[in-house]
Amino acid sequence: MTDATRAFDGVHRRNLSKVLRLVHADGALPRSRITEATGLNRSTVASLVGELVDLQLVVERPPDPTRRVGRPSPIVDVDLRTVVVAVNPEVDAVTFGVVALGGRVVHRERVEMDHIVSPEETAELVNATIGRWAEGELAGCRVVAIGLAVPGIVRADDGLVRWAPHLEWSQAPLRALVEEATDLPASVGNDASLGALAEHLFGAGRGVDDIVYLNGGASGIGGGIIIGGASVGGAGGYAGEFGQNRPGIGSLEDRRAGDGVLEDEVSRARLLEAVGLAKADEPTLAGALAASPRPEVAEELARQRRILATALGNAINVLNPSLVILGGFLATIASSDQAELERAVAAQTVPTIFEGTRIVVARLGEDRLLIGAGELALARLLDDPESVLSTPP
Repeated sequence: MTDATRAFDGVHRRNLSKVLRLVHADGALPRSRITEATGLNRSTVASLVGELVDLQLVVERPPDPTRRVGRPSPIVDVDLRTVVVAVNPEVDAVTFGVVALGGRVVHRERVEMDHIVSPEETAELVNATIGRWAEGELAGCRVVAIGLAVPGIVRADDGLVRWAPHLEWSQAPLRALVEEATDLPASVGNDASLGALAEHLFGAGRGVDDIVYLNGGASGIGGGIIIGGASVGGAGGYAGEFGQNRPGIGSLEDRRAGDGVLEDEVSRARLLEAVGLAKADEPTLAGALAASPRPEVAEELARQRRILATALGNAINVLNPSLVILGGFLATIASSDQAELERAVAAQTVPTIFEGTRIVVARLGEDRLLIGAGELALARLLDDPESVLSTPP
């Protein structure tokens, strides 16, 4: 291959990626908008779109009949037949999803567990689920990769789960286990960091460059940080472990866990106990808390809200985000009295730093971790759309 050929191939791959990423991020677009956004000429865009159609990555539809000004332009959208499988193992359940381009969860399933799954069992469950879905949810689809959102510290370069305390995993080679079980490429990341990515791309943080995201799940509290529009991972990729910080607790009466960390005090298990549930998914827990007339439920929500406010104030003082997003049971705590939470946070931050900061709940709901895991799994495809040609059927 000559240098000129290599250069052409490199430019061609980048242009294919540019067009696919645009449709992935923005949804259905007229081809004229793609031309404008990419700076490429019309014939080049038409050719690139045609290639992406042949690769089953986008589809083209006739122009919008309501558009009467200018030359009609075909509509380009993602092809829902090319998908990834997203997985979120937790202490009480393993949630699976089929995620298409555009961050679209086209199917999800929560499998309740009566024990904590091991890494090996997780890999077996992934393979069994894909096999079970083959003639149903995945019929007519091409699965190109698997993404896993794990509540623990994950080494990004090889998918090694260094430590997931609530799952009792240590040094677990999850990516290798899943790839061996399924014969599909896999990627593994921290669940909260992936939730932050999903909300930044498709949810409450869309278009916002400086975000602090905290996620509350069955395994505790994790977080993700977006600064200047880029994810902040830290030296080892482990940044965002807000749940392991020692919480500031103003009143001794609010302390429940001795010298515990934040996730010992602001706790999903304590909320479940307050409403008398052994386990529940997010909507069920939120509904039970909202419907309960018992004063001790309101008191527990208020206690956790006060401690959460201090943690948020510390994060805002250090990172100066324009947006704080709360997901999972933290969104439920915030929603129980949003105004009071904001007052408590404001009282514990530097006024000029808190000025203009918004605190919101995650917009993607239960799908946020699946969308984040899906984004991780789609990374290679988005960088090099022709990589699907080497994907096993």
